[in-house]
Amino acid sequence: QVQLVESGGGLVQAGGSLRLSCTASGRTLSTYDIGWFRQAPGKEREFVAVVPWSGGRTTYGESVKGRFAISRDNARNSAYLQMNSLKPEDTAVYYCAARPGGAYVNTTPNQYNYWGPGTQVTVSS
Repeated sequence: QVQLVESGGGLVQAGGSLRLSCTASGRTLSTYDIGWFRQAPGKEREFVAVVPWSGGRTTYGESVKGRFAISRDNARNSAYLQMNSLKPEDTAVYYCAARPGGAYVNTTPNQYNYWGPGTQVTVSS
């Protein structure tokens, strides 16, 4: 079992930045792809970013490309989401998720086995 916990959410003005952290326990994350997703009220869970187990090429959702950056630190059993140039439409609960690494990354929420409880990000205009 992998237990995930997100941190770093909060209230920020439009144009500001936040850095989310995802810390794992129970197992090492080194063999897992790590994804970030978000869900706003009344909307479906949306893919934000994923970093593969190999630490190779990252993938981003269209709405965050060029503004967000995902990274991982296997030594700390953690992953991060640096969010810059935040917009009010980025307001959501942000979740990190993990799935066993494979040949390809996946951007579909139901393909991820483990989830954190989420952290709220609110961007004011």
